[in-house]
Amino acid sequence: MIRGMISTELSFSRPLTKVLLRCMSSRRTQNKLSEDLKVRIASGPGLEDFLMGPVDVTDAPTVPEHLKKKKGHHLRLPDWLKTEIPIGKNYSRLRDSLRKLKLNTVCEEAKCPNIGECWGGGEDETATATIMLLGDQCTRGCRFCSVKTSRAPPLPDPAEPRNTASAIAEWGLDYVVLTSVDRDDLADGGSAHFAETVREIKRRKSSILVECLTPDFQGDLKCVKTIAGSGLDVFAHNIETVEGLQWLARDPRANYSQSLTVLQHAKTTMPGLVTKSSIMLGMGETDSEVLQTLKDLRTAGVDCVTLGQYMQPTKRHLKVTEYVPPEKFKFWEDTGAKLGFAYVASGPLVRSSYKAGEFFIKNILKERKRLDVASNS
Repeated sequence: MIRGMISTELSFSRPLTKVLLRCMSSRRTQNKLSEDLKVRIASGPGLEDFLMGPVDVTDAPTVPEHLKKKKGHHLRLPDWLKTEIPIGKNYSRLRDSLRKLKLNTVCEEAKCPNIGECWGGGEDETATATIMLLGDQCTRGCRFCSVKTSRAPPLPDPAEPRNTASAIAEWGLDYVVLTSVDRDDLADGGSAHFAETVREIKRRKSSILVECLTPDFQGDLKCVKTIAGSGLDVFAHNIETVEGLQWLARDPRANYSQSLTVLQHAKTTMPGLVTKSSIMLGMGETDSEVLQTLKDLRTAGVDCVTLGQYMQPTKRHLKVTEYVPPEKFKFWEDTGAKLGFAYVASGPLVRSSYKAGEFFIKNILKERKRLDVASNS
């Protein structure tokens, strides 16, 4: 489930708890229309299509030829993906806290490009961390992700929710993202473990904003409901890529419509919940496919979306097809705003958890809570 752009990790010595501070081709021809496409054709345009005005990709910036993969040529990393690590006072505070908790980190060793912004919190000093629950072995094998795989991972540590909540409270974070590997070996996919961790965090410090970046639970909507009703603030699940590249990038047990259903059900279960998803670019997708994916996410009620450059984690993983330039990411940011997303983060180094606690998202959450209190008084 931990999605493979760029990731670095921290780990407790005992029991094992993974903490991630995440920075952020060929085609299969199809002879038949997908069921989703049939439904879209049959239902025609909705009211939102007329309200948002015309949105198309005819003016989208093109990717220069030297940034595209060609047979026999090495695709060089562009300058905008070569960054220095910014360091602020929040970064130093969190680093010192990690040392105190005797956590081992490879974040600094790997020189994660976003570590300073995530740990330091950027201009508004909203420090953000991403915690990886349920171990470090995934039951799936997506071609963009470097997390270890296993058919029978170790059982979850029952003390992990309490240990994680205690550590987060001590760190003094404003915003935390809980995520996990896929645990198809568990009857509930680990959803109860997720929910318990949220409750433990809120019990210790109710002001911490909690986002859950979840697996798809094989489409089991009871698991989605368990997490959506746990007291979290943001429900996130990544669509990862466009519909036409799902087969190439994701494990066969994951698919486009299943991910959309998960996101839509979270919103149906808790209408006031902020929902979020992420798209990787540079896998060979077309502009029209990216636009359709954004529209499908909005139709599913998704509020926030992030778009970032796919980075090949190892030589064994899916190759980068092209490096998308910053001006094209800006185009997708503007397009997302036109489509009605409350928040769009789009850039080469943006990751699904990148600056998740940014001031704007915090304001969205606080405003919605204020309106809920007003309506119930």
